[in-house]
Amino acid sequence: MKHYIGLDVSMKRTFICIMNENGKIMHEGSEQTDPSAIAGYLSKQCFGEVFVGFETGALSHYLTNGLREKGLDPICMDARALSPILNLKINKTDKNDARGIADALRTNMYTRVHCKPAESVEMSILLTSRRALVNQQTHLKNTVRGLLKNYGIRLGSIGAKKFSSTVTKYLEERAEIVILSITALLSAFDHIISEIDRIDQKMLEIARQDKEVQQLMSVPGIGPITALTYKTEIFDPKRFKNSKSVGAYIGMTPTQYSSGEVQRQGKVSRCGSSELRSLLMEAGIVILTRSKKWSKLKVWGLKIMKKKGLRKAALAVGRKLAVIMHRMLIEQKDFTYGEPKAA
Repeated sequence: MKHYIGLDVSMKRTFICIMNENGKIMHEGSEQTDPSAIAGYLSKQCFGEVFVGFETGALSHYLTNGLREKGLDPICMDARALSPILNLKINKTDKNDARGIADALRTNMYTRVHCKPAESVEMSILLTSRRALVNQQTHLKNTVRGLLKNYGIRLGSIGAKKFSSTVTKYLEERAEIVILSITALLSAFDHIISEIDRIDQKMLEIARQDKEVQQLMSVPGIGPITALTYKTEIFDPKRFKNSKSVGAYIGMTPTQYSSGEVQRQGKVSRCGSSELRSLLMEAGIVILTRSKKWSKLKVWGLKIMKKKGLRKAALAVGRKLAVIMHRMLIEQKDFTYGEPKAA
């Protein structure tokens, strides 16, 4: 008889519910959130064919790889799709959630999520670290600008490399406590700049050695950061049956509501990676405003821009880029600019 095991994962302990194919609960308990401990706990129950499932979360990659090493084939379930099922219970507890996960696994009422390979996880850590440093750099820069406004000093557009030296000139005649405070901020700012440079050099090195990233960079407006982010987020292009579904996966397609005679479209869903969505929109703006080379994509985007404006056109071009870049990865080809039609 088949048995379905639902794991309600938390940071310290995981509640376990084992259910047979008839929906009867055979065993319940809890164990430390550790793949070895969970696998050992399940091995003591002496069940035959088992199916193990848990919701997506911060520990999904850790648990998936750990349980696979122990001979299990865990199913990582989309937490957003599973949430309405778990909310049917009046009382939300770890026990009820584990029961709901096991029952969803038994009735096939779940969406399986593809777990990223180790290479994509490592690249994701690199990209996330860079984004965190860039955000801290921007925060420090804006803080210093705001503090200098107390003395009527309004800094114009200054690059990151010259920012500290420019600010230091304005501090020569200020009080000692002001010099100490702002100098400390500038010191941290300069250190963050140097760390961002180190990460950028590593990313450029990876981009030069990756053939697929080089192909993606043949698209106008796509640099190494956008290409690496796209490849890391997609990681396996063959898991998409249709290239058009990539736009919906990233959250760049409008939501739809249809009931009876009522049919309407809403704003873009904004599902998936907000970072990739933002980078693709920036690439769309570059194609529409800065790219000088003719392309079918640019002509298509300019027609939308005349009717809807730059922002909506950039979003549409970004979604189109996501689809085109997926086809490029599938077919292993560079970007095709196309040729204008003969008059």
